Amino acid sequence: MPSSSSIAVCELPLFPLPEVVLFPGRPLPLHIFEFRYRILMNTILESDRRFGVLMVDPMTGEIAKIGCCAEVIRFQRLPDDRMKILTLGQQRFRLLEYIREKPYRVGLVEWIEDEPPTQDLRPLANEVEKLLRDVVHLSAKLTDQKIDLPDDLPSLPLELSYWVAGNLYGVANEQQTLLEMQNTVARLQRESEILTSTRSHLAARTALKDALN
Repeated sequence: MPSSSSIAVCELPLFPLPEVVLFPGRPLPLHIFEFRYRILMNTILESDRRFGVLMVDPMTGEIAKIGCCAEVIRFQRLPDDRMKILTLGQQRFRLLEYIREKPYRVGLVEWIEDEPPTQDLRPLANEVEKLLRDVVHLSAKLTDQKIDLPDDLPSLPLELSYWVAGNLYGVANEQQTLLEMQNTVARLQRESEILTSTRSHLAARTALKDALN
């Protein structure tokens, strides 16, 4: 019987993107206009429609070593061979080495998953969901807008941890840290800390707004 490592390693076309971190199960719309990535898309559309998304740190130019495979769900061809595509995050991977760099990067990657949980994750997931609902409620109150969580918010702890991480904005490095974690408990605990801090910040701003009105 072959080892799991031999099964789990494969070649994957790569698309590094500044400050973009994709998570499993999360959508990522893209506008493809650069020549090398138009070649990439035309190539993968003739095969399995999959490529790897890796976050680029805009400050250092460094490309992350852990990313997420994206699958093209829909695409629309535009003039000048440009494209609009909608992708969905699939499995996470670790980049082992670059096989080639031109016309686009292709890497040898291994798939990674979270460790099997050793405890019931539901209480922690329920806590994160409650914090999330508090943050949304306070955000709506602060901005006088109607903000609702989707009806299909994931109920399974692993999927919820990906959903929350994928919906953090303006904190790509924090998202990359969450993507690289291979422990669902650790990811949910970190999200609980982030949401608790956000809730406190929003509560203070809301109280100030109420006091001034």
